[in-house]
Amino acid sequence: MSTAARMPDPYGSGGGANLADILERVLDKGVVIAGDIKINLLDIELLTIKLRLIVASVDKAKEMGIDWWEDDPSLSSGARRREIAEENERLKRRIADLEASAPELEKAKDGQAEQA
Repeated sequence: MSTAARMPDPYGSGGGANLADILERVLDKGVVIAGDIKINLLDIELLTIKLRLIVASVDKAKEMGIDWWEDDPSLSSGARRREIAEENERLKRRIADLEASAPELEKAKDGQAEQA
């Protein structure tokens, strides 16, 4: 059997980058895609949608100052723990304030009972 002539590879076979190489480059450098969609009717703007998409590695995003996922409790267990710890501290302060004002409240209540 002889090898039949093949159709040329549409993406080029010599020296072309594979998907992993392309993905590595995109994540290393980052890609920003931005666009606006506006729907007008008789020169009246009915709807505007602004789309912004950044594709980058976590390290590259952090270099750019983007780290919102670290503080989102639904995405980060550390953020959830911090949120619970902060709430716990607020509740402890409120309890301490209430306990500190309890004697004053008792005195005021006793004073009202004596006047009655």
